[in-house]
Amino acid sequence: MGWKVDELHKLLNPSSVVVVGASRKPGKVGHSIFKNLLESKVRVYPVNSQAEEVLGVKCYPSVLNLPEVPDLAVIVVPRLSVPQVMEDCGKKGIKYAVIITAGFKEIGEKGAWLEEEVVEVAKRYGIRFIGPNCLGVINAVAGINASFAPEPPLPGKIAFISQSGALATSILDWSVEQGVGFSKFISIGNKADVDEVDLLKELKDDPDTGVILLYIESITRGPEFIETAYEVSKTKPIIVLRLGTSEAGARAVSSHTGSLAGSEAAYSSAFKQSNVIRVGSVEELFDLAMAFATQPLPSLEKGVAIVTNAGGPGIAATDACSKLGLELASFSSATVDRLRQRLPKKVQVRNPLDLIGDAEAERYRSAFEELIEDESVGGLLVILTPQDVTEPEKTATYLAEVAKRGGKPVVACWMGGKMVREGIEILKKHGIPNYATPERAAYSLYGLYLYARLRQKAVGKTRKPPEIEIDEESIRKIIQLVRSVGRQNLLETEAIEILRACGIPTPRGGLAHDLDEAMKIAEEIRYPLVMKLVSPQIVHKSDIGAVRVGIESPREVEDAFAILKWRTEAYAPFAEVIGVLVQEMVMGGKEVVAGMYRDPCFGPVIMFGLGGIYIEAVRDVSFRVAPLTREDAEEMVREIKMYKILRGFRGEPPSDISSIVDVLLRLSTLSTRFAEILEIDINPLIVLPEGRGCVAVDARMRLSPE
Repeated sequence: MGWKVDELHKLLNPSSVVVVGASRKPGKVGHSIFKNLLESKVRVYPVNSQAEEVLGVKCYPSVLNLPEVPDLAVIVVPRLSVPQVMEDCGKKGIKYAVIITAGFKEIGEKGAWLEEEVVEVAKRYGIRFIGPNCLGVINAVAGINASFAPEPPLPGKIAFISQSGALATSILDWSVEQGVGFSKFISIGNKADVDEVDLLKELKDDPDTGVILLYIESITRGPEFIETAYEVSKTKPIIVLRLGTSEAGARAVSSHTGSLAGSEAAYSSAFKQSNVIRVGSVEELFDLAMAFATQPLPSLEKGVAIVTNAGGPGIAATDACSKLGLELASFSSATVDRLRQRLPKKVQVRNPLDLIGDAEAERYRSAFEELIEDESVGGLLVILTPQDVTEPEKTATYLAEVAKRGGKPVVACWMGGKMVREGIEILKKHGIPNYATPERAAYSLYGLYLYARLRQKAVGKTRKPPEIEIDEESIRKIIQLVRSVGRQNLLETEAIEILRACGIPTPRGGLAHDLDEAMKIAEEIRYPLVMKLVSPQIVHKSDIGAVRVGIESPREVEDAFAILKWRTEAYAPFAEVIGVLVQEMVMGGKEVVAGMYRDPCFGPVIMFGLGGIYIEAVRDVSFRVAPLTREDAEEMVREIKMYKILRGFRGEPPSDISSIVDVLLRLSTLSTRFAEILEIDINPLIVLPEGRGCVAVDARMRLSPE
């Protein structure tokens, strides 16, 4: 996938296309695609060894017989024939292809082998291709339909990339009904070559595209996706829908496209770091698409104004805005005075502005004209419910007139069916998105405000992690030692040594192989002490009582050593005992946890959260994909619920949060430089009061199989 850097312009903007597998039979995919291309603004050639012509156009037995080298080949032949067709395309000099045919890795191992064969041929000839197992490609602005979609979308500013062909056809049908236009419509299927990263790069500077929608089931080039999406989102919003986040959903993803489904934590983190907007449903994807396709971005310092003729829907909109973090505008005194002059006395001038059930179009117009000019208003949400004197069509016309001169986002909620249908059509005609409920209208405004914030935050910035020095040579020696004895799990002493080599503070202490060594180490460090059994077979030492804390004297060292030995013999007689770790006991501070696991799609994912024995029960944690920027690490700390306590709660001193950030950045550096480390768990990491740092008092690490 993406084995060379190449522009995909001709793939999306071909002048000439060959359909390999064009069919004379209506209802066949090869017939539909050829018919669609015949109606497009391109030269199109049919290839079918069993036909002399298709739809009146001369047919060729092979691409090798074509009179010219087409820009693009659309392949709709039986799956076992695809490698040979790709071979012929390569010999002819065709550089781009769309493979519609299914039956590849999405059906299992044999299909995956066949797909690899196609990839190998494409690599050999330098062919970039979309698919297999896809709907095709549509360039609505250029009037090119290289797909078997029954009806192409209207031209517009939305580019849509979908891993699901069925979802793509649903969105096409919806877009035609809603009058929403698209620039590019791309079904990527199994994405054996061209994927969402390649297409984001191509669409970044596409003058026809204003907003990019993504439906994805998996991402294989995780780190590159984050970097690419972050750069693209500085100028164009990217809205992502990813389903299959549950265990059952993940299995469905695998059976559908053969994708390797990464963890939800990794995807959620990657989307945050990419500055993309993630939606949770197809409905939300539609709603934001309409808003971004038609409305300007709001000014962040300005709030939302709600206008309604019914109290209940107005309250619903207000509640929705509050839950989403949208502030309502405080109208200026001048605006309030003018509204009082223009509106009936029974209307209370406040936000939300309830014009009451007898509001006709002129009353709405008065509100529109005043609020669109108010400097405190950044966006307008207008609700209309059909009542006796309501004028849905006339009100929609007034709203459209005012919206044109306002330069602010305006969304509508004409609630109902038959009585408001014509008004909704007027709104649609003038590019004002209408939503069936106040909550959906509020969500669309939220999306606009969210993107405005994300873009402002990213201006002039790059995702560059800080340069951190670690002792790589010492770390490599420890890893080699562990591998030399055939272990994957590091002993706690080995994990601590690696943390020290990374510059992460750990308690003073050492490994004692007998009681005399334990006594000697205890004399060198201050009391109180902690003593822990060290064994490769015992991961959770506290489960068998193999940890003793609060040791205050040499006599207690002797007692603890004996107890640890006895408990191991009693509860883990199978365990190989390496020795006893004797450490200073870190007093005070807050227990947090930091760690890393390696995701199959995104690589190392750094974790931070509430520490101690209840981490799995409480799950007060945050995640980010490494490498981390300093901003990533700071956001991770702020995200957890425990952050309020770390800042200082009810008179307690604030914790040393900057030291946590430093630990997370050092874990990120370690994880990105040593791919053989699969997991890291520092629990607890004791965070001391501000200015005193933090200490990793317990650590586990696991390596990949050699």
